[in-house]
Amino acid sequence: MLFPICSEAARLRLKSSWAVALLDTLGVEVEADLTHAVPGALLVANHVSWIDIYVINAALPSAFVSKAEVRDWPVIGWLAAKNDTIFLRRGSRGHAKIVNQEIAALLARGRHVAVFPEGTTTDGRSLLHFHAALLQPALSAGYPVLPVALSYWELDGQRSLAPRYDGDISLGQCTRAILGRKRLIARLVTTPLRGLNGEDRKQVAAEAREAIALAAGLPLASNPPETPGDLPGVLPSDGHPTGSRNPAPADSA
Repeated sequence: MLFPICSEAARLRLKSSWAVALLDTLGVEVEADLTHAVPGALLVANHVSWIDIYVINAALPSAFVSKAEVRDWPVIGWLAAKNDTIFLRRGSRGHAKIVNQEIAALLARGRHVAVFPEGTTTDGRSLLHFHAALLQPALSAGYPVLPVALSYWELDGQRSLAPRYDGDISLGQCTRAILGRKRLIARLVTTPLRGLNGEDRKQVAAEAREAIALAAGLPLASNPPETPGDLPGVLPSDGHPTGSRNPAPADSA
């Protein structure tokens, strides 16, 4: 009830505290290295689980971009809507242009906006191709891209597969796997800012992917630069919509 009438700074603090509380309930502890974080940056992160959104919000409260269909998902859609998700209608060039403007406006206010340029989740052990068009709104408006590496670890120091939300794994199965661990460590590592010297989006995407792979200890597998047909589109400067998908509560969501 208070959230809508709070100041923006208060809402960001509430988002962070709620995310921390949810993760604590799930037995997930966040370790964040925010060395390179600055206000008004587009966060570009690898995507493993539906809890990625809350790991990011715990450390760097952000707005997320998601395909519009997510709004209708049970529970997840409601949570996404309550977390400043920008819902994008697939196939609408006019709406994509509006979304680009919304992203630029948020960045101009010093807010963080987060996207998952892989377009889908993985099991956390590799990276897919990054869809560069998702970076264009920030680059066109002159705001930096902040690559963020996410990884999950067991208490014994081994990489954890419990949070994975890929393939045919359901939300319930994923949640039960997380709850089945006594404690998990979610590591969020920021890397140096990109896109500050007029680089094009493909170069920035490639550099961000390499930085995330290094920070998360992941191999740079060679994946074809395909764009799944069900991904929402973000309108780049050339006017042709391309897409990304943020699974659960937000596909930058």
